[in-house]
Amino acid sequence: QGQLVESGGGLVQPGGSLRLSCVASGMFFSAYDLAWYRQTPGSARELVALITTGGSIKYLNSVKDRFTISKDRAKETLYLQMNSLKPEDTALYYCNTASNVWPWGQGTQVVVSS
Repeated sequence: QGQLVESGGGLVQPGGSLRLSCVASGMFFSAYDLAWYRQTPGSARELVALITTGGSIKYLNSVKDRFTISKDRAKETLYLQMNSLKPEDTALYYCNTASNVWPWGQGTQVVVSS
């Protein structure tokens, strides 16, 4: 049975940085295109960043040049480096495959506020 655990969220001031991690143990990590998503109350979950099995990367326009997605196959871990954070980045952040194959984890909360 695989396990999906997101971590790294927290409270940060505007302009600050956070690094999110998603450990996907036993979930065939290397077989999938992977993505970070975020959701705020009352809104649909949106795709923030995607990295394919071949290493191609795409970002939501509003996070381009501020966020960086990466992965470590050996550690079965997906990362999201978030710099120059803005209040509008406040959300619950999740990881999953690009086609949402995995059961959703608990997410990690990011709050950007002064």
